[in-house]
Amino acid sequence: MAEMTVEQLADAMYEMIKDAKGMKKYKATDLQKAMAERFGADKQACKQAIRLLMDSGRCIYTYFGGSYIEIPPDQPATP
Repeated sequence: MAEMTVEQLADAMYEMIKDAKGMKKYKATDLQKAMAERFGADKQACKQAIRLLMDSGRCIYTYFGGSYIEIPPDQPATP
């Protein structure tokens, strides 16, 4: 399998978060583990993908007994 780009990883992470919206909240480590298991992505690429999601405003950090990555509440769950 060809190496995934950071943008592709970010899109895959966004889809996971979008599909679980309202049911499950993901921590950064949950996303890293899922991407490593699913695509064989390394930790550094996952961190860059999470930073891309945050910088673009597609996702935000929330805190409720721990830090979670979610889609902003005022944003519809579409890319």
